Amino acid sequence: MIIVTRLNGKTFYLNPDLIETMETTPDTVLTLTGGNKYVVTEIPSELIERITRFRRRCHPEYLESEERHTHES
Repeated sequence: MIIVTRLNGKTFYLNPDLIETMETTPDTVLTLTGGNKYVVTEIPSELIERITRFRRRCHPEYLESEERHTHES
């Protein structure tokens, strides 16, 4: 789960596996696979970074593989 912030400042946790689209209108609008839409204060690049960190925590073998490739380069 990642934390996102509504425009009113309240935060909530969101399952990033459910995000279908992310667009800037200029606010960031997240559309989930079920059709729900959320307008959040974070910019897409910040959300992508949070999702990446979440995935690395869920799949530590990916992080280890990534570190090996970095050291080999």
